[in-house]
Amino acid sequence: MTAVAAPAAAGRSPARAALRRFRRHPAALVSLVFIALVVLAAIFARPLSGHDPNAIDLLNARSGPSGAHLLGTDSTGRDVLSRLLFAGRISLGVGIASAAIAVVVGTLLGSIAGLLGGWVDGLVMRLADVFMSFPSLVVIVVVAGILGPSVLTMVIAIGLFQWPVCGRIVRGVTLSLREQEFVLAARATGAGPLWLMRKHIIPAALPPVSVVATLAVAQAIALEATLSFLGLGVQPPAASWGNMLTDAQSLTVIRSEPWLWLSPGIAVALTVLAVNFIGDGLRDAVDPRSAS
Repeated sequence: MTAVAAPAAAGRSPARAALRRFRRHPAALVSLVFIALVVLAAIFARPLSGHDPNAIDLLNARSGPSGAHLLGTDSTGRDVLSRLLFAGRISLGVGIASAAIAVVVGTLLGSIAGLLGGWVDGLVMRLADVFMSFPSLVVIVVVAGILGPSVLTMVIAIGLFQWPVCGRIVRGVTLSLREQEFVLAARATGAGPLWLMRKHIIPAALPPVSVVATLAVAQAIALEATLSFLGLGVQPPAASWGNMLTDAQSLTVIRSEPWLWLSPGIAVALTVLAVNFIGDGLRDAVDPRSAS
């Protein structure tokens, strides 16, 4: 009887229950496959496209889709498909790096605020309020204008303006745990804040933080596209989905040369949508109130 009960208990483990709930979210599953394909396409951009993304061919400038150039060429004759695939590396990289900064900063500050409480908690939360009170896009535009547009500046600025959401969640988890008996016992035996964060706070906060991180990636990709479109993000000749959309500033291009802006626009829209769907699936998966 014990041998039969053990596998049954394992099947009801939180991890397997969460995986079952995620599998019941078809949009999240399809989105996960889509994002995996986008990542693979970005990694193997050169063999898939067969063209140098920065190779200029003025004789074939603004050519429509053809056998030689499946998505046409841009205003300097560069292959649009090649630039689209290589741009995925930068756009996805910016999204992931910005989300990583937001998660690391938010987790550290949120757990410190929750564990120490008092004036430290008040200071961290007021700092979060300050960051959340400013429109992030406007501030990032100003920062990029002062320091100069670059990928590093954009990643740091986006990440620093996304940390308050993660910080508030981790603080809430910390406040719910710090009065638990096992945490009080650990403190009584001399455990310090760093040990408690590593052993108890961060593992407990991982499920909700993973959801926040996923949504932060989507927001960062959209912000990168906006900043690059405005000329304050990724600078040519490097390609990103955002700076590929700069051609869409011309009504002539929008009407008569749609291949120049449709593909990067669709790439941004579908990627952000897919990442958001994955975040929805993770939220349902880690919610213990969801039906198993």
